[in-house]
Amino acid sequence: MLTPGTVGKLRGSKIFLRDKPIELILCLTRGNLKEKYPSMLAKDSKCTYSHTVHLLQRMEKSELVRFEKQGRLKLVTLTTKGEAIAELFDSLAKTLGK
Repeated sequence: MLTPGTVGKLRGSKIFLRDKPIELILCLTRGNLKEKYPSMLAKDSKCTYSHTVHLLQRMEKSELVRFEKQGRLKLVTLTTKGEAIAELFDSLAKTLGK
């Protein structure tokens, strides 16, 4: 069981205690495109571009997303760990929405 003292010690836990990071990771699972770029994610998550890039960099450090340079674009994809967390948040959102 998680206690308030242990939550802060979990790797990556500080990212997901806010609305925008959750929205951002869920945006990576929506739509037909598997690979998305930061400006597209900023628009979809209704967040500024600079804040989106900052959150994505923190997610990359927690091994939730990876960046791939493709020509002039820097694409963002979820890692296996990121996909699992996105599924958990999606499930939680569906459960709370009932």
